[in-house]
Amino acid sequence: MRFSWPWGKKSSIKPKILWVDLGDLGDLVHPSGPHEQWQDHGLGLLRTIMHNHGILTDLVSTRAVTAWEQLAKQMQGYEMLLMNVRSYTFPVGKKSAEIFKQVNPNGIVIAGGMHATVAPHEMLAIDAFDHVVQGPGELTIVDLVKDPAAYPRLVHGVGAKSMADWPMINRELWPKPVGWRIKRRWKWRWPLEPECGWGPGPVATILTSRVCPWQCVFCNENSYIPNMGRKPVDQVIDELNYLDRKYGIGSVVIHDSMFFQNPKWLREWIEKYPRKTKRWTYWAAGRADTVRQWPDLFEALVRETNWRTISIGFESGSDRILRLLNKECTEEDNYFTIDLVNRLGDELEAKGEQPPKFWSNIMLGIPGETPEDAFKTMRMLKRMKRVFPSISYYAPYPGSALGFQLIAEGKSLMSQDNYHRYPDDEKVKGVDYQFYRDLLAGKYDDEINKGLHGVTRGAELYQGTLVKA
Repeated sequence: MRFSWPWGKKSSIKPKILWVDLGDLGDLVHPSGPHEQWQDHGLGLLRTIMHNHGILTDLVSTRAVTAWEQLAKQMQGYEMLLMNVRSYTFPVGKKSAEIFKQVNPNGIVIAGGMHATVAPHEMLAIDAFDHVVQGPGELTIVDLVKDPAAYPRLVHGVGAKSMADWPMINRELWPKPVGWRIKRRWKWRWPLEPECGWGPGPVATILTSRVCPWQCVFCNENSYIPNMGRKPVDQVIDELNYLDRKYGIGSVVIHDSMFFQNPKWLREWIEKYPRKTKRWTYWAAGRADTVRQWPDLFEALVRETNWRTISIGFESGSDRILRLLNKECTEEDNYFTIDLVNRLGDELEAKGEQPPKFWSNIMLGIPGETPEDAFKTMRMLKRMKRVFPSISYYAPYPGSALGFQLIAEGKSLMSQDNYHRYPDDEKVKGVDYQFYRDLLAGKYDDEINKGLHGVTRGAELYQGTLVKA
């Protein structure tokens, strides 16, 4: 499966295999925001691999209907259903599988994805899932759909050694927005994605690496996804230039869990991205400790490659909580990064250039967090001169050490029936969510400001900034 360029003509024969794209009902009909319109790269990759092997599939999306009855009509007449399940899409995936079985009693349902990998027991407990694929599926999917009877119910998927072996995703295999109103409102030039405030549209979302190697207790994806070679810089650049020629790119979102890793790769990116592309602004993720470890490399990326929305998982402004999360970052790391980006922003702005902004990921409601810990986090946030606050309540999903612990102790308010990403729902027993609601409403701003020196920003910075967890 080497890097491959575009795709053959569509067949007029109706496929027997159906993919279902999972998400909240109506998100492609009446989305509440642009992030509800992000596309699933796992779905795109596996459908592309199958189509490149001559196995055609049709597509439906729970995001493109507003009622389950509509989905049921679209599912009729197929022999197989495939889906990529994350924990927060597990309830809708389960419902979709059950509907498919109702309208196609002899049909086969195959489900993979992160939730199948970290919580296969929950998937296997559902009769509607005939096969559950644990782990990556690039080298498994073709043979599995050709002869599912040759596989056990729990399939251990096999992935490529390197992302260099992935084909380029055929983005026209992604679901479309429903109707002209959504396209006009969000200026959506499908199959690229709509702008969300990070850069001009159309937005090209890409992956250059697959795994974050750190072991934070709220995530731990490295425990469940095998190491994989990073996509070569030239291949990333070739794909972006192809997408620009075909669709026109306004900006880029690099969806890597951790973009700012592997200095050798990053130095090659600095050398080639400005010279061989239109140097689009982009969003990408880093860590405060590695910014402090490689400040010159970080500064060169910002200055030379137009990295303008810098996503940092600060999580907390308290050393005590950072240790509890096994974040391997400190308050000092966080403030070093904040001050560096503030300085870079001032210098670039003085030259008339666009300054970088933080997309600042912060968690509240972490078990064991005290009011003073939370106040320190909000003081840290106020130190950032240019920031999009991305605040969420901690959610104990399976697959992480802390999530498994809270589930085992009976302290999780989430379950396989109500995994969700609703911002303001309570997620852990014993957490004083009223305190956090008051905090975000500004009721403790005087207390927060007592610990600040020379910063006059008010609570409007973080009011209304809760996002999906």
